[in-house]
Amino acid sequence: MADPIDSRVGIGHVHLKVADLDRALAFYRDVLGFEVTQRVGAQAAFLSAGGYHHHLGLNTWESRGGSPPPPGTTGLYHVAILYPDRATLADALRRLVAASWPLDGASDHGVSEALYLRDPDGNGVELTRDRPEAEWPRDADGTLAMTTGPLDMRALLAEATPPA
Repeated sequence: MADPIDSRVGIGHVHLKVADLDRALAFYRDVLGFEVTQRVGAQAAFLSAGGYHHHLGLNTWESRGGSPPPPGTTGLYHVAILYPDRATLADALRRLVAASWPLDGASDHGVSEALYLRDPDGNGVELTRDRPEAEWPRDADGTLAMTTGPLDMRALLAEATPPA
């Protein structure tokens, strides 16, 4: 077995190929609330939370007018957007409800809570928040024991802050 990777390594921004930049922006900017940090005409846009150069790149360089890959093919399963706490995940759910955006599912994994959906181009999107590590479920020997159970959507939505 190879030596494990340094625990400080993280995964940075993600770039998604989209068919229509304005349609993708209507979702990531207008529904989820990301801010556009730079736009390159109708070809690309870079978005962030909190002024970072970009967390998300959207581009049509190889995909303008394209269709999503068919089921059963390889590619991105989903991109996870990590929210800092339950209240901000609740706000994301409030935004989706206000936009009548459909969910594919919602789960409580013990270590995290997650909402699953598709963006306008069919890309899988997970909106998630991690519980503090001290709350993670563990077996008697201390091994992590992730689960998949239903997420109480009403309780989560009740924690959302009303829009300003």
